[in-house]
Amino acid sequence: MSIDQGWVPQACTLPTREQPLRLAEFDELFTTALREQRRRGPTRLRWRLDPAAEDTVRDLTARESECCSFFTFAVTRTGSAVEVDVRVPDAHVEVLDALVARAAARMPA
Repeated sequence: MSIDQGWVPQACTLPTREQPLRLAEFDELFTTALREQRRRGPTRLRWRLDPAAEDTVRDLTARESECCSFFTFAVTRTGSAVEVDVRVPDAHVEVLDALVARAAARMPA
C-alpha cells in the first residue's frame, strides 16, 4: 500500500477533493511536532508530540474521526508531550501501516 494519497481507504467519507488537504495537515503535524511513534500492536499506535501542538492535534484527530469512523484517537496531555493513542479494527491494519510509514517519512531526525 502506498504512503501517498492512494492509501486513503474507501471507508473514508471525506470528499475526494479535500483528501490532499487533510494529508497535508497530517504531514505538517508530523514534520513540525512528532517526536516519537511506537507501534503497540498490529492495530495500535502511540505518537508523542510537542505539547505546543495540542490544539492542532485535538482538532485534526476529531475531524479525522468524523470521516474515517474506524479510527479511534485518544489524546492525552502529559507534562512533556501530547500523546495520541491510535487504534483501528483488524480490517484496517493496512491503513495504520501506511499512516506509520507516512509519519516516519516526515518525522524530524
